[in-house]
Amino acid sequence: MRPIHSTISVVGSMPFAPARIGARFTNIGPWSVAATARMNGTAPRVLWIAGMWLLAICMLTFVMLADLAASRSASAAEHTQPAQVREDLWAIPSVVPMLAYVIRPPGDGPSPLVVMNHGVALDPTERSYFPLIEFRQAALWFAQQGYVVVAPIRSGYGITGIEIAERGIFNVFFSGVGRCSDPQFRDAGLAVAAMDGWVIDYMTRQPFVERDKVIIVGQSGGGWGAIALASQNPASVRAIVTFAAGRGGHVDGKPNNNCAPDRLVEATAEFGRTARIPMLWIYTENDTYFGPALSQRMASAFKAAGGNLEYHLLPPFGHDGHFLVDSADGVSIWTPLVDDFLSRHR
Repeated sequence: MRPIHSTISVVGSMPFAPARIGARFTNIGPWSVAATARMNGTAPRVLWIAGMWLLAICMLTFVMLADLAASRSASAAEHTQPAQVREDLWAIPSVVPMLAYVIRPPGDGPSPLVVMNHGVALDPTERSYFPLIEFRQAALWFAQQGYVVVAPIRSGYGITGIEIAERGIFNVFFSGVGRCSDPQFRDAGLAVAAMDGWVIDYMTRQPFVERDKVIIVGQSGGGWGAIALASQNPASVRAIVTFAAGRGGHVDGKPNNNCAPDRLVEATAEFGRTARIPMLWIYTENDTYFGPALSQRMASAFKAAGGNLEYHLLPPFGHDGHFLVDSADGVSIWTPLVDDFLSRHR
């Protein structure tokens, strides 16, 4: 397989020059956010603030992206005639505006779309330091296969995760499950699924994306959101791939300590009753969030309820297999499974 290298849009020495920013972010100014609020019947002031946050985010990410662009250019210079992908930071104008890292394969397309769901962090400080893209090596592999990849940064993560109550700055975090005595696993999954729907709606209107060829990829809590989305059977989604999907792992920070696992299995079965999209679930034997016994129970419940599922339990990976898809060393392990699965469900 020919190696693939990437570039970030650069004009002179500065990524995302003002002209490109203006073109890419035309629809996220406070004026259009207010218009969105009118259309959706939501509070204009809240969405106006969200629009202002996005503009601030764009400015704050310039320094980070400059370093990233320099490293990409250095990598490309080591090879002759590299296959180039294009990496951009986009804003998704939706009910809750989001930033998204977009990787486009060589050529003008149109190409099928991969939406990548990152995991969940319950600690506010950890969320505020969330990276621009969590699974970059995995995203590059999908781009190499000819997919446009969009990795949205959900509300409450990165710069939108900052909360200073005494100054009236609050973030919007949708992925909590509540108390373990009464966990809302289903609602937490459907919240991520709703955001996926907004991203799909926006990205499939782009001329370089094929409207009816969408793949969802999710890890951990993002994978759980993908399972929730499968229960809704969106027409444009051809297949879904999850890595270590679930919720409620590491209660109190303890490995192999799960929040209400029986309730998680019940919620999985509930999603399976209506899910008909082909799904590939990948877990590892040394996942300390969702171990083999729990993931097998989830898979059995999902299939028994009618879900269309292919389940794989891989050997131990690294210190904690929960992070298989995060690692560059894991790409060669999971790609044969994913490649074969997608070849049957394109």
